Amino acid sequence: MPGTVQSIERAATLLHAIVESGGQMGVTELAAAVGLPKTTTHGLLRTLLAVGFVEQDPRTGRYALGAGLLGLGSHYLDANELRSRASNWADSLAARSGFAVRLGTPAGLQVVVVHHVFRPDDSPQELEVGSVLPAHATAVGKVLLASRPALARALADARLEALTPRTVVEPAALLAELQTARARGWAEQRGEYRLGVGGIAAPVHGPGGLVVGALGVSGPAEELFAEGARPALRTMVVEAAAAVSRELLA
Repeated sequence: MPGTVQSIERAATLLHAIVESGGQMGVTELAAAVGLPKTTTHGLLRTLLAVGFVEQDPRTGRYALGAGLLGLGSHYLDANELRSRASNWADSLAARSGFAVRLGTPAGLQVVVVHHVFRPDDSPQELEVGSVLPAHATAVGKVLLASRPALARALADARLEALTPRTVVEPAALLAELQTARARGWAEQRGEYRLGVGGIAAPVHGPGGLVVGALGVSGPAEELFAEGARPALRTMVVEAAAAVSRELLA
């Protein structure tokens, strides 16, 4: 059998380094991280840039995963498989937290709900499977935008709808929030989609470390963010999303 193709191996190593960084990296950082000369690293990045597997921030010159690669990752698992792998953990999260649970996948600047577990009480609720939500105003959407820096930057040119007086529509403020969400590994929203309703969500990672979905809880904001409640809920959400990620790699 022939050996591996060195240039492909090196390109894959660069992509893994960007994934592990959780954000963006410069040429010098990447070269040091993978142990390649800077000129070789720059040449590989030019090729990855040309095919859409990485994108370069024109302001900083730093590289992030590109829409082409992220699109492949998000379609690697169909919605039915993702839902089936996540259903037990989503059910458990709803039972433990006492709130409704959503599992969403990316659709540009929107989110498609592929699984929804009702809040475990007698309150009137509607099944949201198949619903399309605005990414900029929901916790699951912010998680997905935070994992896609190039797409998030496209928000600057988009006309974002102010669904409530609390919706963040100013691009700089939203980008700063997404950067924070990416760094800490979870996102939240308080009355930005519907007044009085909040959410907390965390990323679901598929093969290769790509974010293929977001899992989160939603419910009355005064309950979600009651004093002392938020840290415990956040831990539950992050742990449940991590469990689904492990399930996808099994």
